[in-house]
Amino acid sequence: MKHITILVPDGPNNLSSIVGSYKILTRANEYWKESGRKELFKIELAGISEKVEFYNGLFTVKPHTNISAITKTDLVIIPSLNHNYQNAVKGNKALISWIAEQYKNGAEIASVCTGAYLLASTGLLDGKSCSTHWIAADNFRSMFPKVNLQTDKLITDENGIYTNGGAYSFLNLLIYLVEKKFDRQTAIYCSKVFQIEMDRQSQSEFIIFKGQKLHGDEMVKEAQSYIENNLHEKMSFEHLSSRFAVGRRNFDRRFIKATGNTPLEYLQRVKIESAKRAFETNRKTINEVMYDVGYSDVKAFREVFRKITGMSPLEYRSKYNKEGVR
Repeated sequence: MKHITILVPDGPNNLSSIVGSYKILTRANEYWKESGRKELFKIELAGISEKVEFYNGLFTVKPHTNISAITKTDLVIIPSLNHNYQNAVKGNKALISWIAEQYKNGAEIASVCTGAYLLASTGLLDGKSCSTHWIAADNFRSMFPKVNLQTDKLITDENGIYTNGGAYSFLNLLIYLVEKKFDRQTAIYCSKVFQIEMDRQSQSEFIIFKGQKLHGDEMVKEAQSYIENNLHEKMSFEHLSSRFAVGRRNFDRRFIKATGNTPLEYLQRVKIESAKRAFETNRKTINEVMYDVGYSDVKAFREVFRKITGMSPLEYRSKYNKEGVR
């Protein structure tokens, strides 16, 4: 029988992804057995403490076992953390070392939401793609610059390492893992029982873009402010770089290093975020919003909007502003 380990990190972290992972995987196991096959996985909660409290002691989790008792497992699931990521990493050094050792011994690793902080601390994500909650993206980039962070993606799957986006999107990761570890039919069954959408690949529509500002390049911060305050102007990045007495190539290089975006990509994200807010809150037409955020070409606006959100402007407005549909 194969083995799945759901970790219970020390500290006041999040409970939902531990319970949700356990329930979905256990149901998948039961469905597998009900169809006349042998139980596929032993599913255990494991940690470094006998019990861990959540939400100021309102709930308590008692792991089945200590990680020291597990010499080999096939899949490790790292749940999401609370918002004090540095403390969570410091308080779970033994867990981090154990994760790295299990991967070295052939286990696959899946991180949920901000559980990516524990995974990245192993060094296993260096040079690899990773997703996490969009709200933690700036902080994550500053702590782990060697990781290829892709917050638009809901799920990444690379070399036996899986990561996923924010909050309850871990349910989509679990359905994805059920399909990989059991089969498609079991995944469909769990999708229907738990009413989780199948095959969702993006968290783009949920991202609230606030600009990546947790870097130390003051020139880039000033350039970001200029872009954000001059959305309606026709932007010349040659002119913008010259404002700071920096060559265009060097300007682009510093901007990408600081924000993870080219200046053009940053401008597009700021414009589309402004358009999203307009669609959510008022009754303006798509063309009116398009002009407000500095676009004059409908086709270009739609293409950029879909690229960033995964939806058309009309689909977005219809979904998030019932009063504004007309």
